Amino acid sequence: MIIDTLANAPLYYTAGSRFEKAFQFLQNNTLEDLAKGKHEIDGDTVFAIVNEYDSIDPAGEQMEAHKEHIDIQYIVKGEERMGHGFLTSQTPSKEYDPAKDFMLFGETPDFFSVLRAGMFAIFYPGDLHMPNIQVSSPAFVKKVVIKVKVG
Repeated sequence: MIIDTLANAPLYYTAGSRFEKAFQFLQNNTLEDLAKGKHEIDGDTVFAIVNEYDSIDPAGEQMEAHKEHIDIQYIVKGEERMGHGFLTSQTPSKEYDPAKDFMLFGETPDFFSVLRAGMFAIFYPGDLHMPNIQVSSPAFVKKVVIKVKVG
C-alpha cells in the first residue's frame, strides 16, 4: 500500500501505463464537479467510481480485499480514516465474489491512516483495507476510487 498526495502522482507513472492513465484522470478533471457513478478511463482495465457519503463509525465494519484490481482511493472533499492490514493466511468472512472482485475479512486493522482532500491510498491485492471511517465524527466525503486491472 502507498499513501501520498496527488502532487506526487508523476512518481507513480513508472508503475505502468495504467497507473499513468489513472493519475492523469485525477489530475486533468475537475473532480469536485464529477458526477457520482462509474466513469470509463480505459475500458475495463482502468475505470473510476465516484462516491459521496458520510464517514462512518468502524464498529461492525470489516476489512476488504480484491484479486483482479488495484484500488487508488483519492479524497476529493473531506477526510476519513482508513484501516490497513496485510493479507496473509486469514480466512475471509465473506468469500470472494469474482463478479464484484471483493471479499471481506473480520480481522481488526493493524493500523489506521487519515486521508484528507488531495491525498490518495493505493491498495494492491495483498493489502487489506477498511475505508470510509470517521476521523472524530461523521463527516461528508467525496472520493474517487480508480480500479486498475492487475496484469
